[in-house]
Amino acid sequence: MSVPFVSVHRVRLDEVDAAGVVYFAHFFSWCHEAMAAMLASVDGGYAALVMTRRLGLPAVHAEADFAAPVRFGDEVRISTVVERIGTSSCALRFELERPSDGDHIATLRHIVALTDLNEMRSRPLPDDVLRILARYS
Repeated sequence: MSVPFVSVHRVRLDEVDAAGVVYFAHFFSWCHEAMAAMLASVDGGYAALVMTRRLGLPAVHAEADFAAPVRFGDEVRISTVVERIGTSSCALRFELERPSDGDHIATLRHIVALTDLNEMRSRPLPDDVLRILARYS
């Protein structure tokens, strides 16, 4: 059984649409933020991974199943589990729930590939990233 990395997002007013519910694309942003938070302890931090080391983790596949609406002010708990670790990529599963009532909101999956941002080519996952991914797999 995997131990998830858990983060929390509070829904902002600018994230809801005219119907008063969160616009679906924001879920993907929240999950990317959860991944970045999970990787915050890499050498130099996640920002240094991208800005200094010039290594990114762009999504090469993303999917989502939505189960319940989310509204302005709701708190969303995002539990991140690493489902698979490859040489240069990994598969992440994000389970979103509303702590106030325990409702399951959505399940998202991303496959991300470690990319050299200067050459825009895939590279093997570095050891510090692998250690963190293994912790949540």
